Amino acid sequence: MDKFTTLTGIAAPMPLVNIDTDMIIPKQFLKTIKRSGLGVSLFDEMRYDREGNEIADFVLNQPAYRDAQILIAGDNFGCGSSREHAPWALLDFGIRCVISTSFADIFFNNCFKNGILPITLPQDAVDMLMEDARKGANARMTVDLENQTVSSADGHEFRFQIDSFRKHCLLNGLDDIGLTMEKAPAIDAYEDQMAQARPWV
Repeated sequence: MDKFTTLTGIAAPMPLVNIDTDMIIPKQFLKTIKRSGLGVSLFDEMRYDREGNEIADFVLNQPAYRDAQILIAGDNFGCGSSREHAPWALLDFGIRCVISTSFADIFFNNCFKNGILPITLPQDAVDMLMEDARKGANARMTVDLENQTVSSADGHEFRFQIDSFRKHCLLNGLDDIGLTMEKAPAIDAYEDQMAQARPWV
């Protein structure tokens, strides 16, 4: 998993509330267990018409936001089913941070396990960031995980809270496998000890 330290990038405004995981990545794309290749299907039903053509007024189809790395979203983002494909699709598109007033619990937890930083801020802060994001590609925001701040292009700075363990994992690029591998020497020592004490196992 890639480390998350400081991210400066384009923020896309998506003020819809209750964006569920089926809107993020529809069920027909859940057949794969690969984490790559899902970005093209992110928000499929909002991005494309029935013939597969891009819908011009959808935010991520607009030239200013095609390379967005931050998403400013409406309340209750990521509700619905618990599919891990939702953060996979966001990450494959290039989104590393989602900012909202609230997230569904399972989606929120899945983000951390896949290198995405979900930030919860008060409504007035999200409103200001949403307005800033509407300025387009020139309005680049900075997310500083170490200092737990979000800075808008017009100079506003907002502090956010994050669990210290999750912060450690993101800063060091540690998913569940990475955390286990940190303990590899202790695991190997235990296995050697057991092999000697119980060779018949």
